[in-house]
Amino acid sequence: MDGILEKAAVKRVIAAQEKLGIAGRATILAESARTAAEAAASLNIEVGQIASSLIFKLPDHSPLLIITSGRHRVDTDLVAKNLGIDKLERVDADYVKEKSGFSIGGVAPIGWISPATILIDDALNDYEVVWAAAGHPHAVYPTTYAELISCTGAKSMIVGD
Repeated sequence: MDGILEKAAVKRVIAAQEKLGIAGRATILAESARTAAEAAASLNIEVGQIASSLIFKLPDHSPLLIITSGRHRVDTDLVAKNLGIDKLERVDADYVKEKSGFSIGGVAPIGWISPATILIDDALNDYEVVWAAAGHPHAVYPTTYAELISCTGAKSMIVGD
């Protein structure tokens, strides 16, 4: 676990936290937080409190970040319909890294290297504290639904069930 806070992606998240006035600090987990279930188990919290960052491609090839509750699966047809487009395109690890600057499993909702359209699952508002990835599969930070909206400009939406 040594050196995780020195990784470039984690440092970018920490810098974004400072710039945005986010009080919650990155926490290093002994176990991986690649999935919402893993992160929730490591933190001893409900899986719904995990703010998972999922990336899709819009028809213009720009990234769509969906910050979803770990208790939900994103309904891509519903999201596409709500956005007025035919479908969301799935992306590969290279696209995720190129657009966000993060590797899959550690994609943070802040500290991106390029702009994205951002949606947030309104189910995250059910929790006082939610946890988001902090740039590495073993790094997370505490935040709130309201803070995620204010820091990312995300639009609230029902994204799944």
